[in-house]
Amino acid sequence: MSEMLPPDPARLRVILAHLEHQLADHETVGTYLRLQHDAVRAALARAERRAVPRPVISAPKRPPGDRRAPGGGREPGGRPQTGYLVERNSPSDATAGAVIHTAGCAKAPQEARTTEREVARKALADDPRFFTACEHCRPDTELGILD
Repeated sequence: MSEMLPPDPARLRVILAHLEHQLADHETVGTYLRLQHDAVRAALARAERRAVPRPVISAPKRPPGDRRAPGGGREPGGRPQTGYLVERNSPSDATAGAVIHTAGCAKAPQEARTTEREVARKALADDPRFFTACEHCRPDTELGILD
């Protein structure tokens, strides 16, 4: 293969820059596809759980004066208080990038998708041009990713 390459450094630098750009573009697509894969698996698991008939179990009654919030560790909107969220910058453009939030972030939109810790960490660490950390909740700090 090296016998097919030009001998001068200027053209070799251009070729190298092009190859690095192509690698970065494909890494972005791979990360995006992993996130979509996780979302489809989660939706499939929810659909399969709904398909199985379950006995009706009523919620336990709380004693009078119990002020704990209903929902068992969830915020009022039904979003978990732990974990990470992915907000697409443009729902109509999959190449526009995404913002990673912590699950309790007040700036995360309601339509943001949940994701696992390792997926969020990998997205921020491996593909910082496509995935950015929320400036408000700083998930990169929580995940141990330093700039």
